[in-house]
Amino acid sequence: MAEIILHATPRPPQGTRPARRLRAEGKIPGVVYGLGADPVTLAVDWRELRAALVTEQGLNAVIHLDIDGSTTPTLVKEIQRHKVRRDVLHVDFIRVDLSKTVEVEVPVHLEGEAEAVTREDGVVDQVLTALLIEAKPDDIPSQLTVDISGLEIGHALRVSDIVLPAGVTTSVDPEEAVVTASHGVSEAELEAAEAEVAGEPEEGAEAEGEAAEAAGDEGEGAEAAADGAGSAEGDDEG
Repeated sequence: MAEIILHATPRPPQGTRPARRLRAEGKIPGVVYGLGADPVTLAVDWRELRAALVTEQGLNAVIHLDIDGSTTPTLVKEIQRHKVRRDVLHVDFIRVDLSKTVEVEVPVHLEGEAEAVTREDGVVDQVLTALLIEAKPDDIPSQLTVDISGLEIGHALRVSDIVLPAGVTTSVDPEEAVVTASHGVSEAELEAAEAEVAGEPEEGAEAEGEAAEAAGDEGEGAEAAADGAGSAEGDDEG
């Protein structure tokens, strides 16, 4: 595996305007921290950063930051993006010791076709999209794969069904579901759910409501009649 080197330029902590100028120049402001050393604010070239993150290792690639000729192995800890444009605004790197394990989340990818579920018009639902693992930085896989070919309705594939590469472990409960299969929602059930969301009662509920309202009207009529009878009785006694 080729070593990924990313050149970085140290810079003093600055505000919003200098950061905007950097991005206008095609650079991304960032910071590197960890392993007990002081944080260092820096800037990296956006094209070089993008190239470093689209390798086989993806976002969990070990990136050797070259700062003034001194190289440090790091992982990308966080990428901040613009809420609308999705442009990268800032990147955080964390220093790592290549001889020690780290905890990272790795994407879970489904492969295969759940033919038994498809035949019964069922639905496959991926519950877990990423798994927290422990591994040495160079052993971190780009993704984990789960084969759903044998999945049937009413069954699930769990964390214990994921084949972890050598040197990779996880502390996640092995019984936690990764993907499940169930019967699809019928058209009648879908219409009922939509009506409930819209605040419209179902036909049966509407009929019950009308019956209850009618009973209420009858009760009010009977109560009024009783009041009238009571008044007449009082007049007779008088």
